[in-house]
Amino acid sequence: MPALTLREVLALDPVRASEPELLAGAAGLDRPVRWVHSSEVYEGANFLDGGELLLTNGFGLTDADDEVRRRYVRELAARGAAGLAVEVGRSLPSMPAEVIDEARRLELPLLAMHRVVPFVRITEAANRAIVARGLSGRSVTRPWGDDHTAALLADLADRAALNQPEVEARAALAGFHPGPGARLIGVSVHGTREVGTVDRAVRLLGGGGVLRAAFPGDVLALLALSGSRAGDPVRVVQEAFRAAAEPGLTVAVGHVVAAGGGWLRWSETLRAARTTLELALTVPAAEPAAPDGPLVTSSRAFALERELTRGGVDANRERLAGMVQHALGPLLEWEAAHASDLVRTLEVHLRNGCSPTRTAALLHIGRQSLYQRLERIESLLGLEIGDPDLLGELLAATCAHRVVRGTAGAVRLVGVSAA
Repeated sequence: MPALTLREVLALDPVRASEPELLAGAAGLDRPVRWVHSSEVYEGANFLDGGELLLTNGFGLTDADDEVRRRYVRELAARGAAGLAVEVGRSLPSMPAEVIDEARRLELPLLAMHRVVPFVRITEAANRAIVARGLSGRSVTRPWGDDHTAALLADLADRAALNQPEVEARAALAGFHPGPGARLIGVSVHGTREVGTVDRAVRLLGGGGVLRAAFPGDVLALLALSGSRAGDPVRVVQEAFRAAAEPGLTVAVGHVVAAGGGWLRWSETLRAARTTLELALTVPAAEPAAPDGPLVTSSRAFALERELTRGGVDANRERLAGMVQHALGPLLEWEAAHASDLVRTLEVHLRNGCSPTRTAALLHIGRQSLYQRLERIESLLGLEIGDPDLLGELLAATCAHRVVRGTAGAVRLVGVSAA
């Protein structure tokens, strides 16, 4: 059967309840919709593979200038988005004229949603319908295939209304049977549409259970490790993906949860992996990356970034900017007038326990050069970097500076729901 169209998605009850108004792109109503995304992280169109309907609450358009708004629409159209739906009336009083004009010029379907309906209700209904349409075209001898696994993972990642018996039954149908004491870890992989990377990592881990499926933007997986396995599970999984993933891929590993802890815990690790992946793709890394190979990170590595941006980058931008100015003002003034790397040096130093050897190695500079930078930082700030009372404030401020700097002026993106 043909894929679900945008017109059919708009006919779904939760979508109709949002009172959508088509402002542009009427000719695109019969476009196929491969997936419906919603998220509070909007930086760039790097999650799109084409055919997605994007939902946004409008935060990223409120304070953006005319050109940023136009660029936002151009990037979505260039990546083949099926349409853009924007909630108006709360964060965004009305649809900006530049967005409407650009959408009309590019014939991108643009919807204004005039009533607030939780995005999770819309994505759940739409993605269930998309998966059901896909299943209806399969042979009756294989009613539960990869689409069933994808539907379960999507429900868990979106924290849809589920119950433990349902989750366990659906997981069992997909061949996922985590044993007693098993530990689960969510993983999200960007840069491929194939599940082969996950399968290779699972083999390196000894063939533990896994739920995995390819989505339009990434591959999502839930891995099961034996409770008796030695070592830090997060690092064990990271090492497996460093060996299994190809150069250019980005892999985000969630935190560890007990298989018997309930489906909400399963959801939490998947959502943590998704949020971490979005941040890894949109925020500059705290430390220099390896020159070759994939980028493999974890929710623990991005714990501070996730807390600082909880609720969305734009919703916190003013607060973060104030934090940065209060703690790092003199450093920012110096860097505006001189070619230097003091703020980054300070963050790397703090993240590595103020170890000169480790910091110098990561920055690829000599220890004497590092000491000169640290002396300059202390002189400008009028404090001692090693003061225990200041470590938390300085680390949070340097991290906030990186987040704000990396996302300033960027186009916000809606993606799969995340924590």
